[in-house]
This record gives sequence, C-alpha cells and structure tokens, in this order.
Amino acid sequence: MILRFDFTIALRKLATQADSSDPTELLARLEPVKFMLEDGQIDRASFLRAAIDVLRYRGTEAELVAALEDIFTENTPMSALIAQLHEHYPLYLLSNTNDIHVDFFLRRYPVFQHFSGGVYSHKARASKPNAAIYEIACRQLGLEPSSTFFIDDLLPNIETAQRLGFQTHHYHHERHGELLAALEAAGVGL
Repeated sequence: MILRFDFTIALRKLATQADSSDPTELLARLEPVKFMLEDGQIDRASFLRAAIDVLRYRGTEAELVAALEDIFTENTPMSALIAQLHEHYPLYLLSNTNDIHVDFFLRRYPVFQHFSGGVYSHKARASKPNAAIYEIACRQLGLEPSSTFFIDDLLPNIETAQRLGFQTHHYHHERHGELLAALEAAGVGL
C-alpha cells in the first residue's frame, strides 16, 4: 500500500536467464521458496541457492537479487499522508516481506524514514494474517490494539486485526480518500 508491487517485472527479468520463459511456471517454482524466505524459515543465502536451483537460473546471485528488488512503485498519496501523520503520531510497519526487499525499499524510498520501527515477517517468523505476527508487533513495539489504527490492502489481514481489537481500514490505492475519511472518523487529526 505504501509501495505497490508487480512481481511479473521480476519474472520477466528472471526468464531471460532461466530454463523457461513462462512467467507462470517460474512463479510456481519460486513461490514455495519465496514464502519460506518471507516466513523466516530460510535465510537469504539459502533462498538464493534454492531460487537458482528451482529456476535453473544461469545468472549471478547479484543479478537474481537485482531482478527481485526493483518491482515497486511508490504510492505517492500514501507517502504524503505518512509524512503528515509522522508530525503527530508514531508510525510502525507490519509487513510480510524479506530482507532483500527491506534492504531495497529502505535504501530507495525516503518515506520509510518516517517510521519509528517495524515488524517484518522474515524476522518474526510469522506472516499476516496469522495472529502471531500482530501479537509480536504489539509486544515489540509496545502497541495497544484498541488505540492503534491498522491499515492494510488485504482483507484477511484486516479481519485478523479486527479480531484482535485494532481499529482498521481496508485500503485500496484508487480510493485513498476513503482512508482520509476513516482516519478523521477515528479522531486522527492531520
């Protein structure tokens, strides 16, 4: 939601040095090891070896990482809102991601400077919508669900947050104004 992503960009790049040019086939092969990386079951080195193996990738690890990194587009209305909110509230990230993407987006996008901290699935060894990652975030970041406004673009993630007592908003980038109205209704001033 801060960064929209298109994994087909990576798949097209990977296809140039894999044994198949079919993005659907490459994704089917890569998805299980990608999930293991994002869920903290394997580290970066193990992921890269496994990805090279399952894709039968002929490029270097650096080329593989470069293909996987640059899949994001910044959601500029959200970035502007984050900059405004940062002036008045502590902001935290809760993300299903991996260290390849975290390293990249922290380096590339200044909006992430506005966050006081974050919990990432690969470090927490739990992913949304599993309640465990929300509970980890509450413990690590000192959050009280009833006074925390949780925003996510995936309904299962919102549903878990609601069950745990968070104030929530199901976000869609084409309806950014709905988020602004929800924040105002929740008493979040800009």
